[in-house]
Amino acid sequence: MDLPEGLDWVRGSPAGRDWLAILPTWLAECTERWSLRLGPPFEYAYASLALPVDLPDGTAAVLKLQYPDDDSRHEADALAHWDGDGAIRLLAHDRQRRALLVERCQPGTALHELPMDRALDAVTALLPRLWRPTGAPFTPLAEEAAGWIDRMPGNWERAGRPYERRLLDAALDLLAGLAASQGEQVLVNQDLHAGNVLAADREPWLAIDPKPLTGEREFSVVPMVRGRELGHSPAAVRHRLDRLSTELGLDAERVRGWTIGHTLAWSIADDVVLPHQVEVVRWLLGGD
Repeated sequence: MDLPEGLDWVRGSPAGRDWLAILPTWLAECTERWSLRLGPPFEYAYASLALPVDLPDGTAAVLKLQYPDDDSRHEADALAHWDGDGAIRLLAHDRQRRALLVERCQPGTALHELPMDRALDAVTALLPRLWRPTGAPFTPLAEEAAGWIDRMPGNWERAGRPYERRLLDAALDLLAGLAASQGEQVLVNQDLHAGNVLAADREPWLAIDPKPLTGEREFSVVPMVRGRELGHSPAAVRHRLDRLSTELGLDAERVRGWTIGHTLAWSIADDVVLPHQVEVVRWLLGGD
C-alpha cells in the first residue's frame, strides 16, 4: 500500500516491515467493523497511519493504526480518561490492532500557526484541564526516566559521541534527582508540542496524539518549551520556559531540568542524532 512520506522510516527495521505487512489487513478489517468511508492518509503522520473517515451517520472522524511503540501504547486510555475535556474524543478502540477511531478536529489548524505568545495563552488555558490524578495503566514518569538514564550512555556511544560528555552527565544527574523528588502525580503528555494542539469546532483548541505518563506537572510543559514549532532560538526557548512556568505556577528550575533531561533522551532515535534537540540542551545549560 502507498504510505505517506512521514512513515518511510518504518521500512528500516524488521519490526517496521512486519507492521507494514499486516497493515492492509488491519485497515480493511477496521473499515468493515466500523463501516467507514475512507479518505487519503494524512501526509504528516509519523507514528501511525492516520486517515480522515466518515462514520455511517456522517460524523467526521479519524482512523489511526498505530505503529506498535511503547510511547503511544496508552494513547486510547488517556483519551478515555480525559473524555473530550481539552482533548479529542475517543470514539472506538481496537486494542489488538492498535486502532483508534477519534474525533476529527475541524478546521484542524495547528497551534503553531499563531504567534508564539498567543499560542502560549492557549496552552496555559488548556493544560490545567489535562492534569488529572490517575494511576494504572499509565507508566510512572520515574520509571520512564530510569529507562532513559539506562539507555542514554549506550545510545551516545553507538551514535559516535555526537555531543559533549558534559551534556550527557548533566542530563543524567538532573533526571535522577528530579525523578526521585516529584510533586503530585497527574496525567502528563510527553509529546504535547504546538503541532499536537489543533483548532476544532467543539472547542477552540484540543490536544491530539498523547504519549501519556503519570508524573509531576512540571514535566508536562517540556515539549512546548523545546519544540521548534514556536521558534527555535535561545531567546524563544527561555521565553516559553519562563512564561509557562510563571503563568501555570510551576517550579521553573524543575521545568528547566526536565527539559534538559527529556530533550537529550529524545535526541537520538535509532542511532540518528537530532541536532536541534542537542541545541536546546546546550542553550539551557548556558552554552549559547
